[in-house]
Amino acid sequence: MKVAIRYFSRGGNTKKLADAIAKAVGVEAKTVSKPLTEDVDILFLGSSVYAYGVDDAVKEFINGIDVKIGKVVNFSTAALIKSTYKQVAKLLAAKNIPLAKEEFACKGSFAMMHRGKPDDADCKAAAEFAKKIVS
Repeated sequence: MKVAIRYFSRGGNTKKLADAIAKAVGVEAKTVSKPLTEDVDILFLGSSVYAYGVDDAVKEFINGIDVKIGKVVNFSTAALIKSTYKQVAKLLAAKNIPLAKEEFACKGSFAMMHRGKPDDADCKAAAEFAKKIVS
């Protein structure tokens, strides 16, 4: 099974989850600035919320996908909303790329809110989630 991980993180919150997932599944986590160059069975795609939306870099990454993807698995951090799932789903649907129903989302620190999040427990939970997805 071919697995890839891409993420966007301004403050490092989503990167923490990407790194935990990468370690759990044995695949290098790369930023969305690195396009996919080959077909993958599972793409773990990480994002966070900036002004109630995913960053333009994530939108550009999705729009630039030109390989076959079995399914995308969303993971995200957010301070104010639950996750980026609905926003990512809309972007992927426009490209006819399937999105798994399962996702991993947790709080991310922003200013004074949710300090220290994601924490070690969140990263461990993200790793366990990823292992279940690829097994």
